[in-house]
Amino acid sequence: MSYNSAKIIRKGYLAEKIIIVDGQPGCGKTMLSPIISSMDRVELISYAFEIEFICRLFYLNKIEKDAAVSMVRMLTDHKLYQTMMSRETNFRYSDISSVFKDPNPWRYFKRIFQEGDISVPEKIKKNKPILNLTTHDLLNMSLPIFEGLSDRVVFIEVIRHPLYMLIQQTLNFERLLSNPRDIQVYIEHKGHEVPYFAYNWEEIFSSANSVERAIYAMQNYLQLKEKIKRELEERFLNKVITIPFEKFVLEPSSYINLIESSIGTVSTDKTVKIMKKQKVPRKKISDGIPLNIYKRCGWEPPDKSLTEKEELNKRREFAIHNNAGGKALEILDKISSLYESKYYNHGSF
Repeated sequence: MSYNSAKIIRKGYLAEKIIIVDGQPGCGKTMLSPIISSMDRVELISYAFEIEFICRLFYLNKIEKDAAVSMVRMLTDHKLYQTMMSRETNFRYSDISSVFKDPNPWRYFKRIFQEGDISVPEKIKKNKPILNLTTHDLLNMSLPIFEGLSDRVVFIEVIRHPLYMLIQQTLNFERLLSNPRDIQVYIEHKGHEVPYFAYNWEEIFSSANSVERAIYAMQNYLQLKEKIKRELEERFLNKVITIPFEKFVLEPSSYINLIESSIGTVSTDKTVKIMKKQKVPRKKISDGIPLNIYKRCGWEPPDKSLTEKEELNKRREFAIHNNAGGKALEILDKISSLYESKYYNHGSF
């Protein structure tokens, strides 16, 4: 019998409800995830890198569909199982995903001393915890997730104006590309490694500078996302919630209600506190919080004298200052204009 003749399956499951908050670097998903964590029965933020790797390998045709789907099922159950005993739980104080940043941190300290292992499935059945995952750039390669989790998953796509994501993504290319700290899927191109998302445009990626790579990567992501949405539409698109960052931070109520109804939970008094901590709602889109990790990614306090349009223009000047070529600038203007026409209310500027 050959190794690939066996079909990989997993029928049972522990995780009855999984919420995934996804988006591109700089979109604001780490603003939204803590708010969701504050809702009733929702667990601590957990980054799902293993699931990302599986989906990307499937996209690159390096893993069979049955294996990818079953691995997604296994990994979500494993993550919930470990979380219910505070195994593999982040106790690093300064991290966004730390227990100490969770609205209800004491539950994870208590679990360390409570009975685990064989008692966990019964606890899950009784308490109905909601697994809370945060992912990166995953929607456009998410077919194994929807095939594997089906009605159990709610996938939140956080989107944001391309100009607001440009600086962080440019800095990522300068600091992380080919850095051993960037534990990511890479592919070979002419003896060199390029990131997985450069598949089918490797030559363009290789010849571009950092800001151009950020622009082309955003364009490619949008194209792939529209393609996967067409594939998901018949069976799974109703499981995808799109949340524009700008609308959420200004008027969050309708989105909070939608999240609650989609995952079957309610907000708590802690939700109000976390939203206030995240400056939601806010009067100005750019009025974020001064976390060190955001500063490292290019965040600066908003200039109170600038309008929303002028804030965007300042970020476009960043592209010009960093030598974005004519074609890249044209693409940046195009995707920016498209975003504004779809998600900015009339008179936002």
